[in-house]
Amino acid sequence: MINLPRDRMDQVVKRFDMLEAQMAAGPEPDAYVKMASEYADLQEIVGKVRDLRAAEAEAADLGAMLDDKATDDEMRELAEADLPGVEERIEALQHDIQILLLPKDAADEKNAILEIRAGTGGDEASLFAGDLFRMYERYAASQGWRVEVASTSEGEVGGFKEIIATVSGKGVFAKLKFESGVHRVQRVPETEAQGRIHTSAATVAVLPEAADVDIEIRNEDIRIDTMRASGAGGQHVNTTDSAVRITHIPTGIIVVQAEKSQHQNRARAMQILRARLYDMERSRMADERSESRKLQVGSGDRSERIRTYNFPQGRVTDHRINLTLYKLDRVMEGELDEIVDALISDHQSKLLADVADG
Repeated sequence: MINLPRDRMDQVVKRFDMLEAQMAAGPEPDAYVKMASEYADLQEIVGKVRDLRAAEAEAADLGAMLDDKATDDEMRELAEADLPGVEERIEALQHDIQILLLPKDAADEKNAILEIRAGTGGDEASLFAGDLFRMYERYAASQGWRVEVASTSEGEVGGFKEIIATVSGKGVFAKLKFESGVHRVQRVPETEAQGRIHTSAATVAVLPEAADVDIEIRNEDIRIDTMRASGAGGQHVNTTDSAVRITHIPTGIIVVQAEKSQHQNRARAMQILRARLYDMERSRMADERSESRKLQVGSGDRSERIRTYNFPQGRVTDHRINLTLYKLDRVMEGELDEIVDALISDHQSKLLADVADG
């Protein structure tokens, strides 16, 4: 049996009951929205705690029945038959509660900035970057998320040298954060006459979208340059300055946006800059908390080769958890649930081990 922190469970239930009473009293609309959000967050764990208490009471009753010499044979048989199922239910509930009580990543419920860049491999790397973006687009659609492209730099023969997009919806960062790293592809390019397998790569970065309250950017710390966007033959696309480049002076981070609207470009560039600074701060804090990098899977290290997509063999391998699936075609169609769930599960196991180690 798992040794659960009973005091913590009691506190969670007490807080839930208090919120319920306060909401029933009819508070101000703003206060009600805040309470309702916390109430919804606690609902699952409180339901599990109450189920656990009921199951433990049932197991105690069955145990008492078996211990009582006055219990007749028929009732004893029923109790003996029921007890294993109840104990199994208790164990499952304890495990669920243990996971729900793990420290939460404050960024899990945030939207995300998805950045994909072609790496080694020339044109083939750009094509692969395009394939990865479409894979994430399809996965996002299956989750009910919205994807908006912020900026692109197209490859010579298709795909992207770089593409940046925002992904919005429920629990986006919680599911996409393990995608950061180097993705490698092995396949025969269409231009390859000899049928040789080429290896190329693309880098994925998933950053939690930061709000003003998450990261403060001082006006004196940024330099904003506006440039005219040029069309074919060097002709100006329009008479207004369009491209915006923002430089964050303390870190040297540069963000360029070159879409149609200068106002929109500035807002998008600031959104991406804020996300990169927030990610930098999260990484710094993670390094301080764990020098040994026990939770490397969640570190978002962009230099780490995390996954290989082997087209001739139809397989995809995630190197961090030694997971290999022979359904590459379906993965590229956006069926990422099996991989994402396995990564989350592995991360939770490491968190549990970390908690157990003290």
